[in-house]
Amino acid sequence: MSASSVWHPFTQHGLGEPIPLVTRAEGAVLHTRDGRRIVDAISSWWVTTHGHGHPRIVAAIRDQAERLDQIIFAGWTHEPAEAVAQGLRDIMPQELTRVFFSDSGSTSVEVALKMALGYWREHDPARHRILVLEHGYHGDTIGAMSVGARGVFNRAYEPLLFDVGTIPFPAADREQITFDALEQACAAGAAAFIVEPLVLGAGGMHFYSPPTLREMRAICARHGVLFIADEVMTGWGRTGTLLACEQAGVVPDILCLSKGLTGGAIPLAVTMATEPIFQAHYGPDRARMFFHSSSYTANPIACAAARANLAIWAEEPVAERIASLGTRQQLRLDAIASHPRVRGARRMGTIAALEIAAEEGYLSSIAPRLLAHFRNRDLLLRPLGNTVYVMPPYCIEDADLDRIYAAIAEACEAA
Repeated sequence: MSASSVWHPFTQHGLGEPIPLVTRAEGAVLHTRDGRRIVDAISSWWVTTHGHGHPRIVAAIRDQAERLDQIIFAGWTHEPAEAVAQGLRDIMPQELTRVFFSDSGSTSVEVALKMALGYWREHDPARHRILVLEHGYHGDTIGAMSVGARGVFNRAYEPLLFDVGTIPFPAADREQITFDALEQACAAGAAAFIVEPLVLGAGGMHFYSPPTLREMRAICARHGVLFIADEVMTGWGRTGTLLACEQAGVVPDILCLSKGLTGGAIPLAVTMATEPIFQAHYGPDRARMFFHSSSYTANPIACAAARANLAIWAEEPVAERIASLGTRQQLRLDAIASHPRVRGARRMGTIAALEIAAEEGYLSSIAPRLLAHFRNRDLLLRPLGNTVYVMPPYCIEDADLDRIYAAIAEACEAA
């Protein structure tokens, strides 16, 4: 038994694996209590964009904590939230006129689903079926699990999950199967279709093309099915553009954002919606209001961090850093792509991934060995089964990238 009382997420404590204690961080590096220097190769679970401890974000958090730390957001407001909402309006698609705050990616998805169902309650209550993409993952709350792939992640909670329509993943040269299935499901009167644009993250870093995303959006539009883009992971430059949807010229009806919204420094999420979705909940009837909140909705300190992040995007060469990281990743990925144990080496923006030839799936027996291999080399890399991916902060230095890819090459040999 562990001496600590902490129950960690996605951790089987019965395996007795070491859990390092991190004391501080800067840039793309973590420091542990026992003096180790750890390269953060996955942005601390995909959240840290500009690097740990970015001075502008730290200063904003410190300043806001001295002014206003927390206030109810039901019927009250504050300047940091208003500034973030306006800042998002300025850089996101103009059709997304409304900004609803929450506190995590999962809750931003819950909000999106409730918005969609609330819209159809006013327009056609018979339309309530949600469509999802095969292999998708949208979080671990009940609604988010319901619209994610069924499997080991949520098998124990099956009685709580609602039924959805699953659309086949648009693998290369099989897109038409996806389009036909989506067309049929939309024609039957679905309420909404939720997707991770271009990259399905926790499901195995599955990539698909911008034209495919564009066609799926067009099918939904033809049938009046609301299109929900879960850009919790793909947003804030991860795929090479601010939003993955940009690469397809797509504007969703509802957009979910979190993770990089504050540069990864503190939890915050938003769900953005078009005006018709807001208007479906608007009027003098109190029973039509949008019934969702949490105690910490639009927390002022978190909003201050998000405001600083927006300023970084506006005033610093973030796009250039992203492009540079993508190029640097590709050079290193190419060097190991031909290894006989490497399968499917691929990159989109700052996300690089590959499979190591072994038993497949999240519970692949190779996963704990890979995790230990990387941990012993002072790297924070967390494989998805036999899928190894690299998604570092945009500020990572070449020497640390070299360390990451050298360790991956070693893992291929050891496999």
